[in-house]
Amino acid sequence: MTSARNFLLIALLLIGFLLYMQWQEDYSRAPNAAVETAPSSTPAGISTAPAASTPAPANADVPPASASTATPAPNTPDSISASPPTAEPVVVTTDVLRVEIDPNGGNIVVADLLAYLQQPGDFAHPVRLLDRRDATFFVAQSGLVSANAPAPDHQAHFTVEKNAYTLDAGAKSIEVPLLWTDATGLGVRKVFVFTRGSYVIEQRQEITNNSSVSWSGNAYRQLQRVPPVIDTAGLKGYSNTDRYSFAGAAWYSPGDKFQKLGFDAFEKSPLQKEIVGGWVAMLQHYFFAAWIPQSNETEAYSTTPNAKAQPTRYIIRTKSPGLTVAPGETKTDSARLYVGPKLQGALEEIAPGLSLTVDYGIFTVIAEPLHTLLAMLHKLTGNWGWAIILLVLLIKAVFFKLSEAQFRSGAKMRKLQPRLAALKERYGDDRQKLNTAMMELYKKEKINPAAGCLPMLIQIPVFFALYWVLLESVELRQAPFALWIQNLTAPDPYFVLPILNGAIMIATQYLTPAVGMDPTQAKMMKIMPVVFAVLFALFPAGLVLYYVVNGGLGLLQQWIITKRIQSSEAAKA
Repeated sequence: MTSARNFLLIALLLIGFLLYMQWQEDYSRAPNAAVETAPSSTPAGISTAPAASTPAPANADVPPASASTATPAPNTPDSISASPPTAEPVVVTTDVLRVEIDPNGGNIVVADLLAYLQQPGDFAHPVRLLDRRDATFFVAQSGLVSANAPAPDHQAHFTVEKNAYTLDAGAKSIEVPLLWTDATGLGVRKVFVFTRGSYVIEQRQEITNNSSVSWSGNAYRQLQRVPPVIDTAGLKGYSNTDRYSFAGAAWYSPGDKFQKLGFDAFEKSPLQKEIVGGWVAMLQHYFFAAWIPQSNETEAYSTTPNAKAQPTRYIIRTKSPGLTVAPGETKTDSARLYVGPKLQGALEEIAPGLSLTVDYGIFTVIAEPLHTLLAMLHKLTGNWGWAIILLVLLIKAVFFKLSEAQFRSGAKMRKLQPRLAALKERYGDDRQKLNTAMMELYKKEKINPAAGCLPMLIQIPVFFALYWVLLESVELRQAPFALWIQNLTAPDPYFVLPILNGAIMIATQYLTPAVGMDPTQAKMMKIMPVVFAVLFALFPAGLVLYYVVNGGLGLLQQWIITKRIQSSEAAKA
């Protein structure tokens, strides 16, 4: 195989890769949400809890309690929260989060990530991960259910001490309490704990039973959202990396490890499983939210669509084992909520398997070490662009001998072009005799025509793995490099890098012998730099930077080796 054919191989693999991503986009996603509407001032519709011994129906917004032989009391959770009063949200501001808690249910309905901006430089509009508006609905809910007693579900009304909390400069954490009471004597204190520099929110539900009978029920936590709205129109939409990243539900268990469920699969492949030591999450590009229950409890994990809401909302939840609180006793159910970016280095310390939310797909084995190496180089340089350039230098150093063999073989084959052309003229269209004669000539001149394949084939998975690293790594999101490149995860705004890459490809072709190519292949080779320039115009600038530096160094290495061989041959003559 010649070096020229290597270009064709790369082009075919790249086009196949892009077609695969487009197929994933077309057939592996649910339809996007409708156009954004005005914020809703009323909570979602309330569904009647089913009988305790039956599974939750497809549209259940509130999960059923565990099985009980007692007859449900007239004052059920639904009647408690049937018409909650309108209440101002509780606004909590820390150094990394701005959160709104709705007293109707004690749910986190807004979460702004203060360190991440929707657009570079627009500090007034940080990324809003959780949102109560109908078109972008994504909230973290929690509550209690009981089959035979009152219990505050995620629609019950809580009272609050005040409506604004701010983490003071010298404070490490802040507690936000909400209180629910019932005429029977049952009281629930729901407490959220925010910590400086952390996207983890601790939650406690303290159940105090001042009635004369025992209370039994379950605690639950759920994430409910509509599919994210993604712009897919035109070339700008095609280059929108959000469309290629997985969006949907995910969960983890020590046995099954990391699992995903697209929004379109909620009805045909629902989750119904008991898990110890896991978590549930809703993922999107760069960011996610996850409920992390106590690691020693057997929780019931489930998914369900909520079609009563429009657009349809999707729920993933965990439900605790049965809780029994005797008269005069207080018990606490606790869990953690993560609302933030996919910071690969920090997630595994929060919960086992949480770092897998940084989803590199089939290239994970290569992508994870690449990300680790890039992070180390970034610490050294302080710039992700220079880190990518240093990564190319390291890869070039590792594959130096293989590349040298490739270029030496190419230079020798370039020298043989007149003799190969003569063979082609002698044997005409007899491909079998021509190939036999060419192999004999290669053997005589001690040339391995396949020497150019191995370095190229090895670097192809590295190329694709780096694509996913740049696509998924939130650390590189909106990261500037230099001059006009102020966002390595967005396409080059002036197409300088794609054009430069095309020029490097043309120069490489000039030094590369086109041995044994028919006219059709030769024409394809001529248009390949243009094809790559157009494709790379839609790719993240960081990836094109990698390929420009890689191609430029390869061209320099090839030119030096070619000149050395020519000088050696001239000296011998």
